[in-house]
Amino acid sequence: MSEVRTRFAPSPTGYLHVGGLRTALFKYLFAKNQQGTFILRIDDTDRERFVEGSVEHIFESLRWLGLEWNEGPEAGGDYGPYEQSQRFDIYHEYTDKLAATHALYPCWCSAERLDQLRKEAQAEKRAFKYDRYCLKHPKDLAEPHVMRFFIPESPLSIGWDDAVRGHVEVKTTDLDDFIAIKSDGWPTYHFSSVVDDQTMKITHVIRGDEWVASTPKHLLLYQAFNWEPPVYAHVPTILGPDGKHKLSKRDDAKSAIDYKNLGYLPEAVINYLASLGFNDGTEQEIYSPEQLTKVFSLERISKSPAVFDERRLDWMNGYWIRQFKLDELFAKVQGFWPAEAVAANDDFKKQVLGLVQERLKYFAELPDLTRFFFTDLPLDMKLVSENKQLKKLKSEELKDLLERSKTTLESSDFSVDDLSARLNKLLEETGQKPAVLFSLIRIATTSAPASPGLADTLAVLGKQHSLTRIDSWLAAF
Repeated sequence: MSEVRTRFAPSPTGYLHVGGLRTALFKYLFAKNQQGTFILRIDDTDRERFVEGSVEHIFESLRWLGLEWNEGPEAGGDYGPYEQSQRFDIYHEYTDKLAATHALYPCWCSAERLDQLRKEAQAEKRAFKYDRYCLKHPKDLAEPHVMRFFIPESPLSIGWDDAVRGHVEVKTTDLDDFIAIKSDGWPTYHFSSVVDDQTMKITHVIRGDEWVASTPKHLLLYQAFNWEPPVYAHVPTILGPDGKHKLSKRDDAKSAIDYKNLGYLPEAVINYLASLGFNDGTEQEIYSPEQLTKVFSLERISKSPAVFDERRLDWMNGYWIRQFKLDELFAKVQGFWPAEAVAANDDFKKQVLGLVQERLKYFAELPDLTRFFFTDLPLDMKLVSENKQLKKLKSEELKDLLERSKTTLESSDFSVDDLSARLNKLLEETGQKPAVLFSLIRIATTSAPASPGLADTLAVLGKQHSLTRIDSWLAAF
């Protein structure tokens, strides 16, 4: 078997979201698993939909995830250019070859005539197919025209052995003479993709299953050129959280850079994306990028759609966060601290980070989880009135519990062990449940509904801050 060569060929018409990222990852993993070559190609012939900055976004996204391409823009290679907008002469050469064999023919039909044909097909409840009018009524080639691909009358069907879906067979009689070359001379996706894949020696085309309907057209182009087609592998769709429709922006689908800016880890994002449609046959859930490279295979890609669940991504990212030693994690969260932490020293911030590491799902949560360590937050009585347990007590009862808590804490050395012992003793003395007593102390010292373990939190806050904050709440009752 020849060297495996896969390609990721995004169009710079927007930012890379989950679906495109997952497809790029599968191509990369397969190439690396087979000691092959991963190629980046920019399919940028659709200039009307071109989005400024999207090419750079593609580069940054892939590099953040560690999906470095072996050939392509900024990497070079023997089969460039790797931007379609720079390959016009190559397309022109292959257009002439197919036109010489009459596999391509000119079409001068106006948009109005084609619209009328479509309306007639719709009224007769049949699929639209171009009627080949221009084959019988040619015009001067100097007039603007497109070039259509002539769907051969034989064979009556065309099929392929899809590496994911199995054997697929399609009737060629259901196919339309599609436009291969537009009136401006630029190729459509079908033509350029086949020419590029052949001239770049792509061996495996791995793409979303929305392209299944295009594959027969591509195979017929390969036949017309007398080329050997690549192996096709169509991966399942990623569905939105409701499991009913394709994941889209309305589902709050994020780009790679969105996840980067929110403080997700690339290894966690890769781990999660791989789980959307791939399973190595075990119940293992956590894989490093290196482990994924070793176990990945096209045969293990599911035929069924995967459902995107950001809560599972959060869980997976939290797992990876917890694998770091404190100094490593501290280096990674720079830029995510709350503004109020600017004057705090690194030792104190590390103590705070050590407390929230277990609860942190992504780095952008750090300000909300830690702000109370660096500043006195406004007193919010709703924290008490909306607490299921505390709202059952009268103000006098709450004030009494706080006063007894202050007395207990005043005699502590504020080590975690001593605080834990005194708080547990206070539970016995007051006869209260932790959900009442500890919640009240937590609110009074942090002005937050939740925090790390109470004793640990108080120890890091320190005696002075803790008691001063309790005094403020006592004054409010």
